[in-house]
Amino acid sequence: MRDSLLIAAYAFAGAAASGLAGAGVLRLIRRRSLTASLTVVAAVGVVAMLSGTLAVAWAMFLSSHDLTVVTTVVAMAAAVSLATALLLGRWVVARSRELTVAARSFGDGGDFAAPDGPATAELDALSRELAATSARLAQSRARERALETSRRELVAWISHDLRTPLAGLRAMSEALEDGVATDPGRYLTQIRAEVERLDGMVGDLFELSRIHAGTLPLAPARISLYDLVGDALAGADPLARQHGVTLVGDQVDPVPVEVDGKEMSRVLGNLLVNAIRRTPADGTVAVAAECAADGEVVLSVTDGCGGIREEDLPRVFDTGWRGTDARTPPAGAGLGLAIVRGIVEAHQGRARVRNIPGGCRFEVILPTAP
Repeated sequence: MRDSLLIAAYAFAGAAASGLAGAGVLRLIRRRSLTASLTVVAAVGVVAMLSGTLAVAWAMFLSSHDLTVVTTVVAMAAAVSLATALLLGRWVVARSRELTVAARSFGDGGDFAAPDGPATAELDALSRELAATSARLAQSRARERALETSRRELVAWISHDLRTPLAGLRAMSEALEDGVATDPGRYLTQIRAEVERLDGMVGDLFELSRIHAGTLPLAPARISLYDLVGDALAGADPLARQHGVTLVGDQVDPVPVEVDGKEMSRVLGNLLVNAIRRTPADGTVAVAAECAADGEVVLSVTDGCGGIREEDLPRVFDTGWRGTDARTPPAGAGLGLAIVRGIVEAHQGRARVRNIPGGCRFEVILPTAP
């Protein structure tokens, strides 16, 4: 028993010394390549076995011949084991280098494609994560390009929409100043109308900037959808009469929601104005509200615009989108629906649109009040 413990102690001491030396070397080369680290790991395992075996052999006071035989056998086994470990390690390192080259591709703007061939579980998991990251990065690039396109369109359209009324205001003010205006009262009325339109446009820009900055102040309160829709219909009724459009709001469930009444009234107002202006005379704009099966409320505005092109549906709520290349004032600045989406998302809701026979249906999905 004593001899067995002594042999175990010698073997442990020899292997432990090699392990500690290997740990020290790994710490020194921790910033080097994976090849160097794998070499040290393989060498530590082989040398630890060699050291433990030789320590026991020397402690057993074998004859010179026996000690030489044991040493030769152990040394040859150690050499073969080390060479095999290094060859297998080169395969792992080569796979890692292929993965590095593949990862560089999506960093330069391309898509990640995992190298062909088998790989270790860790490298395979890393490949999947890099593929997922590449997909998210591609989506971010596409979203960034879309936002940049929207920004450029918005700047161009806003510049035109501001330039046109400002030119008219300058001409009318010069006519009044020079005393050549045949009907000063009509000029003053027109000036006031243009100023109010410019004020509304600036207000929309300010609202949109707060939405994008995440600083939109909300004061949620428990409100019935019936009251919210009723107020919105009353506010849009004069515009509907002017365009000869009929407003319908008889399918509204009195469901309570917890929203900012002012901001949600703006959402409904923008949707109704948008629907009325694009519905032909003698058409109908309908507002409805109903509970969904998943505990949400669907508030919808249906118009008779004839529908939106399928390729344009994903862009309807983009900043600056108008659905037309017209630069005339009735086309608007393209901010109303972008403000709708921003306000709805600030309430943890969603905004969407889909075509229906004869028109389209804008839907606002909100969580119900607890």
